[in-house]
Amino acid sequence: MAVSGISLNSQLNASMRRERMRREGWPPAFGKDSSARLQLMPSLPLPLRVAVVGNHLPRQCGIATFTTDLCDAMAAEYGAGGTSVVAINDPRSSYAYPTRVRFQIEEGDMSSYRAAAEFLNASQMDLVSLQHEYGIFGGDAGSHVLELLRRLTMPVVTTLHTVLRQPDIHQRFVMQQIAARSERLIVMSEYSSRVLQDVFGVPNEKIDRIPHGIPDLDFVEPDVYKDSLSLGGKSVLLTFGLLSPNKGFESVIRSLPRILSRHRNVVYVIAGATHPHVRAREGDRYREQLQALARELGVEREVVFHNRFFSPTEMAALVGSADIYITPYCHEAQAVSGTLAYAMGAGKAIISTPYWHAAELLDDGRGELIPFKNPDAIATAAIELLDNDAKRQTMRKRAYLYARKMVWNRVAQSYMRSFMQAHANGVLPAQLGFSVQTAERSAASQRPNAYAEL
Repeated sequence: MAVSGISLNSQLNASMRRERMRREGWPPAFGKDSSARLQLMPSLPLPLRVAVVGNHLPRQCGIATFTTDLCDAMAAEYGAGGTSVVAINDPRSSYAYPTRVRFQIEEGDMSSYRAAAEFLNASQMDLVSLQHEYGIFGGDAGSHVLELLRRLTMPVVTTLHTVLRQPDIHQRFVMQQIAARSERLIVMSEYSSRVLQDVFGVPNEKIDRIPHGIPDLDFVEPDVYKDSLSLGGKSVLLTFGLLSPNKGFESVIRSLPRILSRHRNVVYVIAGATHPHVRAREGDRYREQLQALARELGVEREVVFHNRFFSPTEMAALVGSADIYITPYCHEAQAVSGTLAYAMGAGKAIISTPYWHAAELLDDGRGELIPFKNPDAIATAAIELLDNDAKRQTMRKRAYLYARKMVWNRVAQSYMRSFMQAHANGVLPAQLGFSVQTAERSAASQRPNAYAEL
């Protein structure tokens, strides 16, 4: 679904822009280990037009928030004119998108992926930035996105929001194809990079590690925000994000009786609407189960639910009010947590289960890791932090200082650095060193019949 008109002079204009950048010495040469830590791209107007493919606000999901924040940061650093969006719509949904969204793909409609490719090829875009999560595209393991990628004529840089160590046959094939058809791959953790190399055979030099972006927040004491949120005099435990059963919030509720026996002023705030896909399948059943558990344990007055999507200003105040932030997620194989990154950027004391992203970010005393599905461990960690102001403050400062490299303006500069490297190569997918043909041969013995035409 096109949203605005396009120009048909893309190939000539893109070639001229590429030649101009080469004459001016862009991009500076990468070192041997450049994929591990990208140098920052200076904040100058640059002749590079990028189309970002992914979800976008007001659609409510983590990818939509990330795409919107990335585009905002790119616009702030390099001007709004260079970035546009192709948004993915979930079934039976429509959204009042901002003007930067110039085309829309219907998740389950293969023809709209072809139309999007035609739109991008006919536009003056120099590069496509694909935001990849298996669940946002149609087909088995999101395979419809391959129809888009195989038709594009400009370089693609793909941000991988999920990297699986044990993919099924469909997930493996789709990831190999995306890797083959992308000039560069961006991941948000060292662990994800290792999995890409070990499981999918992606060469290290093709991978850029760029952290999940966060707003540039001040280091502020929680009491500054509490009165405005009716939390004055309380010790606030906080979890925020879209609700779904794999988040493990019940473990924190089960820990509350023991915490309250030591600190009677504690409240646990669960902020966020039910994930739209979960709500479509089962309504608010998970939230209702959590509320029933709180009543059963006699802590219903100490558990506060905010069942809605928060604006950036509201979120800054809510996270700012927290004495301890908790991510009790149930599964180790979580490559990225935007909420965890946000909490670090706000300088929060953090308790978390050791899923992949948390184990990496919270190393070296930047947080407290506890076993999965273990309410007693949560209670022990929370009581220790509430008892020990010095330890809590030290943890907060370490997290805050570590997160300075994750603020959005720095992340936008790193993304532009990756984009410039990909664009300067100026090759089409079929010419890539990690080629489409290589990926297809490696997957041939396992390739599902449904993908034969690809």
